[in-house]
Amino acid sequence: MDLSSINPALLIASIMISATPILLAALGEMVVEKAGVLNLGVEGMMITGAVVGFATAVSTGSPTLGFMAAALASAVLSLSFGLLTQVMLSNQVATGLGLTLVGLGLSSLIGKPYEGMKSPTLPKLDIPLLGDIPVLGRMLFSHDAMVYISLLLVLAVWAFLKYTRAGLILRAVGESHDAAHALGYKVVRIRLMAIFFGGACAGLGGAYLSLVRVPQWTEGMTSGAGWIALAIVVFASWRAGRVLIGAYLFGGVTVLQLNLQAAGARVPVEILSMSPYLITILVLVIISARGVHGAPASLGRPFHASS
Repeated sequence: MDLSSINPALLIASIMISATPILLAALGEMVVEKAGVLNLGVEGMMITGAVVGFATAVSTGSPTLGFMAAALASAVLSLSFGLLTQVMLSNQVATGLGLTLVGLGLSSLIGKPYEGMKSPTLPKLDIPLLGDIPVLGRMLFSHDAMVYISLLLVLAVWAFLKYTRAGLILRAVGESHDAAHALGYKVVRIRLMAIFFGGACAGLGGAYLSLVRVPQWTEGMTSGAGWIALAIVVFASWRAGRVLIGAYLFGGVTVLQLNLQAAGARVPVEILSMSPYLITILVLVIISARGVHGAPASLGRPFHASS
């Protein structure tokens, strides 16, 4: 095995690209769960965003429009989950799983004509001065806009939940929807807005896969990224900063196993390929053994306005 073939600067840059779609999806799901809603349909929303974003970008020639369309499509799809669970009071787990199946089927139908096509992709940003720094410039300051938008979104969500009145209300709804309702807050409306935001983030994550990371459409290209995003929310104890760490750790493991394969590691390719998922499962098992801390008290519980 020749480890000298692994370029550290390129490795870090690749990790940032690999982590971005999962970071976007996990951040959106964290906000949804902070509002007390468990949406297991992240995979379905991501794959919907991937195909809608790709189709829009190919048709218009604009990846920016592709990202906007992806966010809107996945947000609208997430609202169907919101209406079913918050208005009609259907089971959140079953409805979320159904949303994933719908998203996978819908993406297969929409994406069929686009198989084998290449899409326009986002250009790398040329950040003055910072991009010229030796090693660090290429490593940290030569990415596309979505990488930096995802990092800014982490900061924005953290500040929103910690310092704003609206964030405090959202967290109150997640901790005790009955108490929030008694204080006059519109629990269903707040949760629907959180679900809409979570869907938009998942759509952006999916579009990043099909427009930047692998600028083409392949059926099932999310490959479980939505489920990993759900696991990262638990790993992060529902905190924005830890979601960032979790996404980059998973992105790092994913990129590292690819580099080890290229370096000729004497480990079966199958084991290297499954290592990101095995490590995620191992981390969740350890967290569960130690006890899950930070989960909103009303997470997954249906809200009855008459109660």
